[in-house]
Amino acid sequence: MSEDQQQPTRAGRDLEERAWALEARAWPFEEARKLLERTGGKAPDKGYVLFETGYGPSGLPHIGTFGEVVRTTMVRNAFQRMSDIPTRLFCFSDDMDGLRKVPDNIPNKALVAEHLHKPLTKVPDPFGKYESFGHHNNAMLRGFLDSFGFEYEFQSSSDWYRSGRFDAALLAVLRHYDAIMEVMLPSLREERQQSYSPFLPISPKSGRVLQVPILEHDAGAGTVVFDDEDGTRTELPVTGGHCKLQWKPDWGMRWHALGVDYEMSGKDLIDSVKLASRICSILGSRPPEGFNYELFLDEEGKKISKSKGNGLSVDEWLQYGPPESLALFMYQKPRAAKRLYFDVIPRAVDDYLKHTRAIAGEEPARRLENPAWHIQAALPGAEPEQTDISFSLLLNLVGTANAEDKAVLWGFISRYAPEATPESDPLLDKLVGYAIAYYRDFVLPTKAYRRATEPEAAALGELLHELELLALDADSESIQNVVYEVGKRHDATFPTLRDWFRACYEILLGQEQGPRLGSFFALYGLPESRALIGSALAGDLAVRPGDALADSGPASQMQA
Repeated sequence: MSEDQQQPTRAGRDLEERAWALEARAWPFEEARKLLERTGGKAPDKGYVLFETGYGPSGLPHIGTFGEVVRTTMVRNAFQRMSDIPTRLFCFSDDMDGLRKVPDNIPNKALVAEHLHKPLTKVPDPFGKYESFGHHNNAMLRGFLDSFGFEYEFQSSSDWYRSGRFDAALLAVLRHYDAIMEVMLPSLREERQQSYSPFLPISPKSGRVLQVPILEHDAGAGTVVFDDEDGTRTELPVTGGHCKLQWKPDWGMRWHALGVDYEMSGKDLIDSVKLASRICSILGSRPPEGFNYELFLDEEGKKISKSKGNGLSVDEWLQYGPPESLALFMYQKPRAAKRLYFDVIPRAVDDYLKHTRAIAGEEPARRLENPAWHIQAALPGAEPEQTDISFSLLLNLVGTANAEDKAVLWGFISRYAPEATPESDPLLDKLVGYAIAYYRDFVLPTKAYRRATEPEAAALGELLHELELLALDADSESIQNVVYEVGKRHDATFPTLRDWFRACYEILLGQEQGPRLGSFFALYGLPESRALIGSALAGDLAVRPGDALADSGPASQMQA
């Protein structure tokens, strides 16, 4: 078929995919439809739809920042599937802000403390690598986002203010000074109202961003008058980087100046979004469409703070799980508060694998509802998964085989799936490495095997006998059926199959939860699995080197 003959087919397919996108119910498509309605299906005067994410570089970048970028990218990709309107994504750093306090998790705190209240791009880098602390944190953010292959344009507040690109918008704020004050003052405490101004002059003497009353403002001259720190009455232009705005007026001004069409924000900023939207409207622009997501919590249920460094960093997550699992965590239930700590990683990895396996067999329209579609569209470097082995299976294989060598683990995998190699399935190879690291740091310290009671030992002995009757190449389903049948025959000891499986996990694996046993025995190997059960019946597992001796008895007696 010639290129000309293929063209109608491709065009028809594109129209069909667009129709599916317009009906898709996944939340990124729901958000994208708001933008399509906003534009009326036509490009704005600036020629594109502008997505924006904001970043405050006063502390080291944290995982919530990545979450905002990947979620926004998902909405952008959904919009591109349903429209031909060009799009851009600005990742905007508020690096003109004054540094209010020294972060807890940096070196050379004394050096940084000498420059408090200066713009972040004027504070020395405590790490000694970049021009300033703001440049350091901006570089960390860009480097991480670039490693994912995100399509975005980095924007610096300092650059926009100092280059004059915000000048027209800043003069508009000055012209509407009184109207903006009417918006802001009711939101402030009475004491703060007395000194508040939308403009924060930057002292020409100390270089600090000043929280001082504005004594005069002249829209015609484009200037403000204030008392500097030493009491000197000073007049400065609001343009050219001599002043910056308080952050809520700054937000509204930026939406107006850039023509932002879409920006997400955390649930804690709902009131701030309302104020910034009113200011944007006063300046003559329509506020962007938005989406309020819930905040992440640390292991104690407290809000994650970039200055405190609690919760997980992006680097920490990526020690134990692939980027796709992190993206899935961001995709799932964005309006629900979620604990963001190490124990969520295995579930996120396995959920991602489940979605990737499902998408290949789904109808094209259904794929747009699959989280894997949104993740793989947002992360262009996402690797396909080739072999049907879960992360939880790998974690248990690491522990049962007592192996921290990837080559040893690949020996088990190759026997289970002869076609799999590290080269043919690079994602699985990475998962093996993640499993070794996660098991070593989080599973092994909590391991506690216990001895089987007499009734449990009887059931395990019967399981061992049944497994000895199976052929060595028995598949996981056949093995699983044997495990089920043995558990059912001992219903006096195990009222439910859940009780049977839990006993197997505690006695054989040293934990209360575990993988599908048929799959695990098949991966570990029938000879090795039989030996494992034999060791448990002999009481040898409970006295493994490094493990505390667990007394004989029920699960309630299991040692911590």
